[in-house]
Amino acid sequence: MTDIAIDKRSKDSLYIVMPAYNEEKNIEEVVRSWYPILADKGDNSRLVIADHGSKDGTHDILKMLVDNGFPKLEILETTNQYHGPKVIALYKHAIANKCDYVFQTDSDGQTDPSEFDDFWKIREQYTGVFGNRTVRGDGKDRAFVEKVVCKLLKIYFGVNIPDANAPFRLMRTDVLKKYIDKLDDDYNLPNIMISTFFCYYKEDYCFKEISFRPRSNGVNSINMKKIIKIGIKALGEFGRFRKDMKSETV
Repeated sequence: MTDIAIDKRSKDSLYIVMPAYNEEKNIEEVVRSWYPILADKGDNSRLVIADHGSKDGTHDILKMLVDNGFPKLEILETTNQYHGPKVIALYKHAIANKCDYVFQTDSDGQTDPSEFDDFWKIREQYTGVFGNRTVRGDGKDRAFVEKVVCKLLKIYFGVNIPDANAPFRLMRTDVLKKYIDKLDDDYNLPNIMISTFFCYYKEDYCFKEISFRPRSNGVNSINMKKIIKIGIKALGEFGRFRKDMKSETV
């Protein structure tokens, strides 16, 4: 590899993006553990956390960190308060700021920053590298829901996806840009459909095994009742997406 190629790789910019909601017990440790990843990335790199609607001290902690040694930490405040719309807003923010890669994870401390480098090392081979939670620390109910989702994606879209919704995904922003406007700003399941788009449209992608720890603090904002309600609504939305996607190939 030439020196020019090495220099270009070293300047690749990265946006690490996270939605947050009532994570005061987790958020400082999460920022401190993920922030060092930006050290050897392009100057435009940022850690961006969407925090709108938190009723605890999450926002104050984030502002304290911005003011005390974390200049590449940004708070995205002008979003819907729910997880899915926050993820969409974060992706659009990364695209608008012309970074090379966007990496999405959650702010609850369940993912492991030490596993990021294995994704980054293969970024030039794939337009998307997606996490696969083969062992999950968040309970059998959620693992079961994920299996049902993946079966539905197979039925509706003909795609084989092992883990459609893992909050551990590295994507080239120029490729993500092709698909993000297919989603309404208030769509609840953006990562599921983005995984589907990458597979359906045959992007260069792969799924890579990751660990997924139990939540150590706080309460998950999406319980099983909400999951079922979102799931019922998703079936109709899957039908709409399928119709649109098939019409594109006719």
